[in-house]
Amino acid sequence: MSPVARAEIVVDLAAIRHNVRTLRELTGVPSMTVVKADGYGHGMLEVARAARAAGSEWLGVATIDEALALRSAGDRGPILCWLTVPGEDWAAAIDAGIDVTAYGVAELDEIAATGRPARVQLKVDTGLSRGGAALADWPDVVRRAQQGEADGSWRITGLWSHFAASDEPDHPANDAQQRAFEQALELAADLTPEVRHLANSAAGILRPESRFDLVRFGLASYGLDPAPGRTPDLGLVPAMTARATLAMTKQIHAGDGVSYGHTWIADTDTTVGLVPVGYGDGIPRHASNAAHVLVDGKQRAMRGRVCMDQFVVDLDGDTPEAGSDVVLFGPGTHGEPTAQDWAEAAGTISYEIVTRIGGRPTRRYTDQ
Repeated sequence: MSPVARAEIVVDLAAIRHNVRTLRELTGVPSMTVVKADGYGHGMLEVARAARAAGSEWLGVATIDEALALRSAGDRGPILCWLTVPGEDWAAAIDAGIDVTAYGVAELDEIAATGRPARVQLKVDTGLSRGGAALADWPDVVRRAQQGEADGSWRITGLWSHFAASDEPDHPANDAQQRAFEQALELAADLTPEVRHLANSAAGILRPESRFDLVRFGLASYGLDPAPGRTPDLGLVPAMTARATLAMTKQIHAGDGVSYGHTWIADTDTTVGLVPVGYGDGIPRHASNAAHVLVDGKQRAMRGRVCMDQFVVDLDGDTPEAGSDVVLFGPGTHGEPTAQDWAEAAGTISYEIVTRIGGRPTRRYTDQ
């Protein structure tokens, strides 16, 4: 491996611990740190260890494979997974003591067919129209769950749902979904789950009445704002910094076009720098001509289209040396853009910025 980091993702584990502690103290209820999608691009195993060290009672992942990877790495605490397809290896998850999620009777039947006593959580769809049992089907799911508890097929450990618009506190769907969840809990009153949970990051922060027994903190655990412009300053610290090494600088002249399609043409003589990452490394092509990076103490505008392996920035006549540090985004404490800045430049959300970056850039951890 080259001793020079062409591009890297630097993750501050102390920031993760700080964020988890801050969020747990805010809510006053147990916390689930969601580490799916390789810890939102930060590294699932490392984030999981940091979250546990900060007191997170639960870890959450999407898939059984992710949950099993946590167990293989030595995590023995409560883990919930929630996204499966017919024919999944339920037995492996059950044998590993993982809480699995059932969306309907068919999944409960598959779990029962393993012949292993399982830890099962039931998810009800309260209005997201995504995963979970439809409200019309919920009574049948509850009845099947009761049967399985009676015959020893499983223990129902949780009842839960997910908001559709918690990042918009005044959206009417929030009240409607919470009412629907409370109605679902009433229909399942004969079950005695360990946890009932509805709130994700935005709801956990902005909607105290939705916290119930547990809050699932995803994005906020990584120090990013789940409801930009609406979230109070909690002192969360963005944990990821994406950086690269400047490959070269050059002079261009007025009228010169930059990158594919010449979507940007210099209107005056200037200098440009080549940044050796592109959409093959998770840089969003939609950020072309819109995002900024920090080079030599100044924010520099991206010029032209993002390519597979590289993009170009305007150095405004400056001539930093090849090999200079390029900060794509980070906490923003040294003048660099943030993941939210990149999200706005690309017309997306910060979740996508941090989870998609990767591939060829190496990942390095600090603990400051």
